[in-house]
Amino acid sequence: MFNPQRLSLARKRRKHTKKSLAEAIGVTPLTLTRLEAGENQPEEETINKLSAELKFPVPFFFGDDIEGIHCEGVSFRKLSTLTIKDRDASLASGEFGVMFADWVAERFNLPELDIPDLSADYTAEGAALALREYWGLGQIPINDIVKLLESKGVRILSLKEDIKTVDAFSFWRNKTPYIFLNSFKTVERSRFDAAHELGHLVMHVGGRLDHGKAIEREADTFASCFLMPESDIRSEVCRNPTIEYLIEKKVRWRVSLASLCYRLNKLGILSDWQYRNFCIEINLRFKNTEPNSVGTISSTLWEMIFRELWSKKITKSTISKELNIPLDELEKLVVFREDAQKRSENRIRNLTAIK
Repeated sequence: MFNPQRLSLARKRRKHTKKSLAEAIGVTPLTLTRLEAGENQPEEETINKLSAELKFPVPFFFGDDIEGIHCEGVSFRKLSTLTIKDRDASLASGEFGVMFADWVAERFNLPELDIPDLSADYTAEGAALALREYWGLGQIPINDIVKLLESKGVRILSLKEDIKTVDAFSFWRNKTPYIFLNSFKTVERSRFDAAHELGHLVMHVGGRLDHGKAIEREADTFASCFLMPESDIRSEVCRNPTIEYLIEKKVRWRVSLASLCYRLNKLGILSDWQYRNFCIEINLRFKNTEPNSVGTISSTLWEMIFRELWSKKITKSTISKELNIPLDELEKLVVFREDAQKRSENRIRNLTAIK
């Protein structure tokens, strides 16, 4: 049977309203509304038009129901500027990410969950210190936060959405934590976003999130303290630092220059006057760029998995066909450098060319 829930999911992923999709495939808005409500079954011609317009294979619309991600339990960065279309499209991408992660979990032994519940009796700074102690991190900088979180059972996937209103989001599904990062952001921003979402996962566990500025400030404070421990900052940063000095020092913690200056101000190393002047200078000199960037952000977990799959001749195309989702949707979900499959394919092509 045609599954109306999947039609709704595909429509939202493509940022169509019911009206705009109805116009695109040549039916009335009422007809599309009835299709999504399950009141009517579409004709074959209509299904083919939906498939072509939404760029989802026909079998996708005949699968089982997909458990929805409820926005009340999802932490979104920049919630105040997030449009409903962008939110729904991101949540749809999140559904495909869960489908992919479930597919992988059936075939591989993934890292077990090791995320403590710090939702009670902790300030944001206290939670950051407690988590560092729980994981045995001490006060040293975190070199690879994605690798760290993946080793603790967090599934980290990519949004790869070229939109400014979605930085990252996170949620729990069946006792598994998920973080989605917008890979169009700078590495420093993505690292901070990952730590921010980690704050939500450990401090705001279960139920509905109180979507507001206070809860976002808590997660920001957690991320700042988690990435830049006070004792390490005080031992490494001199008094009255210059911008050029901080551009060099920020590499130690792999954070943005703006984030480092904010942390220094909160710790009293930069006065309010100094901080304000530094913010003005950073904006004038660098705008949306990041000086002395630390390079790339990648997923060790997905790279290892795809390398193993490719050794068995299982490609992303194979997985997309099994899941009945477009290949480009699957490719957008995986955060790492040039993947193992592409490297192997390139090696084969090069060997063939030599022969």
